[in-house]
Amino acid sequence: MADSGKTPQLHPAALPPSELLAGCETQRTRRGGPGGQHRNKTETAIVITHRETGVSGQASERRSQHDNREVALFRLRLNLAIAVRSKKDAADESLLPSELWRGRVIGGKLQVNVSHSDFPTLVAEALDWILAYEFDLATAAKKLGLSTSQLVKFLKLCPEAWQMIQQKRHAQGLPRLK
Repeated sequence: MADSGKTPQLHPAALPPSELLAGCETQRTRRGGPGGQHRNKTETAIVITHRETGVSGQASERRSQHDNREVALFRLRLNLAIAVRSKKDAADESLLPSELWRGRVIGGKLQVNVSHSDFPTLVAEALDWILAYEFDLATAAKKLGLSTSQLVKFLKLCPEAWQMIQQKRHAQGLPRLK
């Protein structure tokens, strides 16, 4: 296979924070709720919107603007993972899951915590492969080096992703997954 000279474009959820933020608008605002007077007098709530897609992440539960920015960025990355698809060629047998994915699969199990910074990138990759195999989770799981039950267990860690898969399967006349 000839090299086209193109480097594959990273999924927005996989971009380093500084690079992702360069393509985003950040809005600071005031929000109500617990936190006392200090929270209500300062703009601690953060909304980060990805310009290209319009997808956003927001946080307001902390009194610190910096803490809310970190939480909003993580939520943005997770929302991008669910909303944005990168095309995978299921017919290309030489195409492998990413190095990140392969490094996280140990003994047929995906090792990642839902709060780890790699989680959104891994969700995006799993969804991309599932789409490539037209929502056939067994085939996608095999490609990803997991059992079907391990892939389902991982996807259920992100309820929004799991719900999206169920809706897409239903739209294609496929049965609901347990």
